[in-house]
Amino acid sequence: MTMSLIEQTEQAGVVTLTLNRPEALNALNTDLIAELGSVLAALEAHAGLRGVVLTGAGEKAFVAGADIAEMRDKTPEQARYFASQALTVLKRLETLPVPTVALVNGYALGGGCELALACDWAIATDNAFFAQPEVGLGIIPGFGGTQRLPRRVGPAMALDLITTGRRIDANEALRIGLVNRVIALDERDATIAELTKQFSRNGPNAMRAAKQAVHDGQDQDLDSALALETSLFALGFAGEEQREGMSAFLEKRKAAF
Repeated sequence: MTMSLIEQTEQAGVVTLTLNRPEALNALNTDLIAELGSVLAALEAHAGLRGVVLTGAGEKAFVAGADIAEMRDKTPEQARYFASQALTVLKRLETLPVPTVALVNGYALGGGCELALACDWAIATDNAFFAQPEVGLGIIPGFGGTQRLPRRVGPAMALDLITTGRRIDANEALRIGLVNRVIALDERDATIAELTKQFSRNGPNAMRAAKQAVHDGQDQDLDSALALETSLFALGFAGEEQREGMSAFLEKRKAAF
């Protein structure tokens, strides 16, 4: 029986996915990318899903990059296919309707950084390092790094990181906006528990609508994006979730979503 490359746990509708190739520092190879795609496809159909947390097995690496041994002898067309497969999976992660959080432990290099960028936001442990070192291998990022990184940290900083290939630590990643917060490595489990608590106490439809408004609005002009927000705001008043949330507030009790 083939061992799963992704460990999956769930509590209160929040699913934690742990990439499980610690002997290879969780490097992304064809099999891991394919399994991640299958897992995400199943999560798309999960009606009770509240959020997804993505992390790496062990303490050394979130994902140390794409598997260079697998990539080295690829032809241009094989490389195009490999990148296209990865981009499809990362797009599936990016467009999940619920909040997605990368909990980056250790190295997030190359494809690992790109995987984190496909999540809505990121938390880094204090031993985390980020880099897009592909130019040192004679190539450029191929899993979305040249496009998602500028959108996260700005084009000048993205070009700094991509054209030098330099590594930055968790604190610099926080300073430039690549991650949202930094925690101690031994706080990882407690952080997942806190995220689960926060996501599970909020209206699930409201969280989905908030993500839709932010994601879809980014590529629209301001007036169109504001119209989208207004429509989604108004739609919230069509169901029981808004009524329960506001009633609970006025009655000084916990909402039962």
